[in-house]
Amino acid sequence: MSQAPRVNHEIDYKIYGEELQFVEIELDPNETAIAESGAMMMMDDGIQMQTIFGDGSAQQQQTGFLGKLMSAGKRVLTGESLFMTTFTNAGQGKKKVSFAAPYTGKIIPMDLQQQGGTIIAQKDAFLCAAKGVSIGIHFQRKLGVGIFGGEGFIMEKIEGDGMAFLHAGGYIIEKELKAGEILKIDTGCVVCYTPTMQFDIEFVKGIKNFMFGGEGLFFAKLQGPGKVWIQSLPISRLAGRIIAYGTYKRKEEGSVLGGLGNLFDGRE
Repeated sequence: MSQAPRVNHEIDYKIYGEELQFVEIELDPNETAIAESGAMMMMDDGIQMQTIFGDGSAQQQQTGFLGKLMSAGKRVLTGESLFMTTFTNAGQGKKKVSFAAPYTGKIIPMDLQQQGGTIIAQKDAFLCAAKGVSIGIHFQRKLGVGIFGGEGFIMEKIEGDGMAFLHAGGYIIEKELKAGEILKIDTGCVVCYTPTMQFDIEFVKGIKNFMFGGEGLFFAKLQGPGKVWIQSLPISRLAGRIIAYGTYKRKEEGSVLGGLGNLFDGRE
């Protein structure tokens, strides 16, 4: 079965590395890639950079200035910039531009045409894409998600028929759920999912939750049919541990060495 011709720019790519990856995108003359500010790692001579308002997609261009302002303004709610950067091959022959992951993890290549044209992703997952891909905002409909969902509430909607590249922490697993099949996931571990999924937040009693000072824990509850991509190490969890480590005064609980360990490593 042949696929419909793509509206977005068609780009070739190669991903390098294992835990600290970067993606190299090959652009034909006049082809363009878009990315968040600060994502670019290196590029060939002949690639022209330009800062644009919003994502530069056809969807945004057709709405006029007010539409562009509203579309770009929504991105601020997800903590992203109003502006993005385009990288256009303005020279002769093929040119390459590379974008680096911001922390240890994996880059996920996502062919939006194969995913039905839309992916719902965590607000910090987007890395770069072919020009024409639209990056907007997605609000979860249920009130419970908004109040208790934390990272799972305000997410990005990535639309188009081209390539988009997401980044997530640790190991990445893709799971496909059948109709009615349910999976419960830590809210921070959800990288992205197809919009056919039903997304809700479930409160689980009996587990100590230090954030709320009581008993209970919140999970993202996804119900198929659809696909979900899951990360083993959300950046929020990693950052939390680093902060805790920096303010933590070590105690060798149950150790016969006790303070002797601190003497040996120069802490006392």
